[in-house]
Amino acid sequence: MQSLAVLDAILSPDWEDRYYSFDGHWSQNEQLGSMRNGSGDFLFELFNPYGCFLKGFAHESVMSPYRTEPPRLWPGLFDDVPLEFKPCLDEPAFAIEDTTFCAWCQTTDSKWLRGSIDFPEGSDPDGSIELLKIFDHQPNTYQQWAQDYYECPVDINAIRQIYQHLPLTPTLIQQLNPVLSIADLFEDLHEIGYPVAKVV
Repeated sequence: MQSLAVLDAILSPDWEDRYYSFDGHWSQNEQLGSMRNGSGDFLFELFNPYGCFLKGFAHESVMSPYRTEPPRLWPGLFDDVPLEFKPCLDEPAFAIEDTTFCAWCQTTDSKWLRGSIDFPEGSDPDGSIELLKIFDHQPNTYQQWAQDYYECPVDINAIRQIYQHLPLTPTLIQQLNPVLSIADLFEDLHEIGYPVAKVV
């Protein structure tokens, strides 16, 4: 999430046009990643000492709460959410009433977990496959998405370096956006908490 947020900050200086963001200082011991696609879909990932809590909303999903009137969350979505993540269910910023999928992974877990859900038929009934496919750790996945979204070439080597969390340098930034400097990104990089190379 940090890498995606940095890449979007470099490629899109205008915050309103970005998909991915990351707040490395969400609270004293929490960080928050988010995605909004401008078409009504979004997700949040909260990281804390206990692990990660993830919730998302795919507005065209057959599991959308708006399939009924009044809106109703799909049964089981929040079953078994660990006590450590229960506060997320009451966090206004997460818009819990707009949820089609939810998962969590504590530091003691070996895999992601979900509630007890009877899924409807379909290859991606809750929209999670589509919204989470970019998190496959493959730089070319982001490259293909970014080139389509930003309508410009995106250097795969620069993406690889940022995926590896290598410190940001002026050269690395200019590989992605020739008119941008580290100074231009100062506020974004502070919020994201991404490492910056020391100037010698």
